[in-house]
Amino acid sequence: MFTKKDILNKIGQITLHILFWGVVLLFFTYFFGVGSKNYEETLTFSLFLLPITIATTYVSIYKLIPDYLVTKRYFRFVLYSVYTIIISGYLIMVSVFFSLIYVSNFKYADMNPLTRNIILITTAVYIVVVLVSAFKLLKLNLKHAEKTKALETKILDSQLKLKEQELHYLKMQIHPHFLFNTLNTMYGFALKKADETPEMILKLSNLLDYLLYQVDKPFVLLADEINHIKDYIALEKMRFNKTLDITFNSEGINETTKIAPMLLLPFIENSFKHGSIKNGVLKIEIDLATTPENILFSIKNTSATPENANKGIGLQNIKKRLDLLYKNKYDLEIDASENFFKVALKLNND
Repeated sequence: MFTKKDILNKIGQITLHILFWGVVLLFFTYFFGVGSKNYEETLTFSLFLLPITIATTYVSIYKLIPDYLVTKRYFRFVLYSVYTIIISGYLIMVSVFFSLIYVSNFKYADMNPLTRNIILITTAVYIVVVLVSAFKLLKLNLKHAEKTKALETKILDSQLKLKEQELHYLKMQIHPHFLFNTLNTMYGFALKKADETPEMILKLSNLLDYLLYQVDKPFVLLADEINHIKDYIALEKMRFNKTLDITFNSEGINETTKIAPMLLLPFIENSFKHGSIKNGVLKIEIDLATTPENILFSIKNTSATPENANKGIGLQNIKKRLDLLYKNKYDLEIDASENFFKVALKLNND
């Protein structure tokens, strides 16, 4: 059922068409009237020629272009275009005979000079057809471009939502994994009734606050990430006691540099979980530095076998998060040997 808006749009469209063909009629009248003093006869000739022009134009813009040219059915477009030219050419010839018979009473000398020239008449008709067809093609291209842009926007929105959901899922994986490891450590200290238990609870509280309230942010200050890494290392020192030899160098960190939360901590967790104690000690070396363009992070721990290279939820998680958050903006190198396991990460923080 047509709405009031649809009816008004249709009326407006019909009005524009009528006005346009009125202008074409005036163009034909004055164009073919050059050199003639009798504009009434030229107007009559133009009125007969106008329906041929209208029919040829509408066949072009409502059938040939949308059904065959736009849909890339080029053979049929060329074939039906040739048919259209032949039929319209025949009708133009009829209009010339009409001018000779009806307007000039079979007196060739009395014909308007320009209405005798079939080539000129045909050119005038097809100038109108070509101009209107070109406008129609441009309009269709603009409409197609708008649809393509709208589709691309919709796809980008869908990809963004999917990316956010995947990131949320990956972050949710961090929570139970991290808590499980830390609570295990605390449980051991509680069983021993160790004096370090209150300090451990305090550091765990800080880590949980970071985990629950900061991890959902897209980016946090690198300085905050470092503080919580230090809390985590302090917790692990309590657990490993004298069997841990760890160094963490993070000098000269730019205070404004930001990073995705919980991005580096899974690497450190992985070192504690899969690192091997050799000669009575688990050795871990962590280096973190920043440049104006990059964040440089490396971690190295003693390892028994290269099989540890791809173990752990944390390491697999971090690879996926890097692809989502730093696509084409990071370099990750993993080196696993019989004695050491090393990870080197370079992030572009532009």
